[in-house]
Amino acid sequence: MIKSVGFHDFLVGFGMLLVLEGLLFAAFPNAMRKAMQSAMASPDNFLRAVGLISAVAGLILIWLLRR
Repeated sequence: MIKSVGFHDFLVGFGMLLVLEGLLFAAFPNAMRKAMQSAMASPDNFLRAVGLISAVAGLILIWLLRR
């Protein structure tokens, strides 16, 4: 089995991401389709900014929880 605690935590987090995304698509397929269309129409710089902000917020949350 997997011995690394960090990798185990990563896999648990990835699994949670898949569950949440799957539930959103199952519960709100039309809204998710519209959100994807909106993302396709958004400029690259906007998507990069949102991605970086989300990544930093996630890192801060993980740091706060692991302290």
